[in-house]
Amino acid sequence: MRDPPCGGLAATLLSLSERCRSIRDLKLLHSVLIRHLHLLPSPSAHRILAKLLRFSAVSPTGNLRYASLLLSLHLPFLSSTHPSNLTFFFNTLIRGYSNSNSPSRSLFLFASMRRRGVLPDPFSFTFLLKSRARDPDPPYASDMHALALRFGCLGSHPAHVHAHNALIHLYASFSDPISARQAFDDMPAPDVVSWSGLLTAHLKAGDADAARRVFDDMPARDVVSWTAMISGYARARRPRDALELFRAMPFPPDEVAMLGAVSACAALGDLEAGERVHRYVDARGFGWMVSLRNALVDMYAKCGALASARRVFDATPVKSLVSWNTMISAYASHGDADSAITLFHEMVKSNRVNPDGVTLLSVLSACAHEGRVDDGRKLFDEMRKEKYGGMEISIEHYGCMVDLLGRAGLLEEAYYLIKEMPIPSNEIVWGALLSACRIHGDVEMARRAIEKLMELKPEEGGYYILLSSIYADAGRTAEAEEIRQAMKERGALKTPGCSSCVQQKR
Repeated sequence: MRDPPCGGLAATLLSLSERCRSIRDLKLLHSVLIRHLHLLPSPSAHRILAKLLRFSAVSPTGNLRYASLLLSLHLPFLSSTHPSNLTFFFNTLIRGYSNSNSPSRSLFLFASMRRRGVLPDPFSFTFLLKSRARDPDPPYASDMHALALRFGCLGSHPAHVHAHNALIHLYASFSDPISARQAFDDMPAPDVVSWSGLLTAHLKAGDADAARRVFDDMPARDVVSWTAMISGYARARRPRDALELFRAMPFPPDEVAMLGAVSACAALGDLEAGERVHRYVDARGFGWMVSLRNALVDMYAKCGALASARRVFDATPVKSLVSWNTMISAYASHGDADSAITLFHEMVKSNRVNPDGVTLLSVLSACAHEGRVDDGRKLFDEMRKEKYGGMEISIEHYGCMVDLLGRAGLLEEAYYLIKEMPIPSNEIVWGALLSACRIHGDVEMARRAIEKLMELKPEEGGYYILLSSIYADAGRTAEAEEIRQAMKERGALKTPGCSSCVQQKR
């Protein structure tokens, strides 16, 4: 007969393990289990261990390291009592790592699982394929595809649907629509998740037209597929298509769909449509989302409505770094250096968010366009002295400073700034100096800039033409002709310009 106290203990531990909410609870329950494991019926012990492992591996408040230790500690007991349950335990831990910052750990667990002779099932491959898709530097997908086939986990059984879908999404993550289509065609009964994976594969490959054909062929569309297509159009710089699809959406859009619609309005400069989307965002209760508020600030700025952009910014209760950068950049792009610098100082004084390279580049750009040399110098010197967290000064910051000094006619100072750069210069900074030379008619400095540019990009004919124009403007026509002749001899070509227009539908 079963010992009643042990039976009562098993029921109590099982009940408590279902209500585990913290690492502290987990460790207390685990310690009790360890002390009484030899007294518990093995089926009860397995269920308790399964629940503890699930909490530690899958719960947002769990701990994957503890989950790994838990499985490692109890593997001998699990193997000796109910070895058929081992697949479930390994799957639980593989699932946890597939959603973590270390998805590649899932592959090591799978290898350990196979060394112990534990057979994987379709759920094993569902989690493994997801891990492979999230791994920043994975081997190619076909090896895992082959393993899933080898173990019979890509068949017609209903339990195999999840593995099929994970495989399609894996190929989508590699921007491989051909392989995704093959995996899709191998499915006996694709569902809406399968179709969405195929749609994503074409979008990630940059083929919005092929994605739209998949979208139109879908027997049923959910919010994910609508959102993916809208966002895909926005990324493909087809804002009219994105807005048209957004308006046709048959059910309430989610945050991602609204982000796509807002970015489409920004790309079109369509203030009226942007205001409508803004009202919709507020009406649907999404106005608290920082990402959407940042997108609205950007949209209003690109539509020329700086006052509206500032109102949205000011009404944002918790401002992220992107919030500050978007508003400062908006002022800079509109040539309002005073507002950009003032807002930058407000950001620094708030002590809530530290400026980054994008912030400082925007302020330097504002100073350059408004001729604020002293402000620009002061900010650049502060960056050099690591006042803003020791961020790395990039080539873009130097280019902006050269532009600032060049516009102000301080060509010698700009030249020596480039020469003293601790990082290699490029054609951008020398091109900024050359443009300033043309503005101020400094032929000798222009020649120095051109000599360096010819070393960096000898095939670019635009620099030759610019120097030739500087000579011509200075009345030195013979030297202008020599430069054009040198351009022909070296085979340098001017980068052709292009323009585009959008034909309105009638």
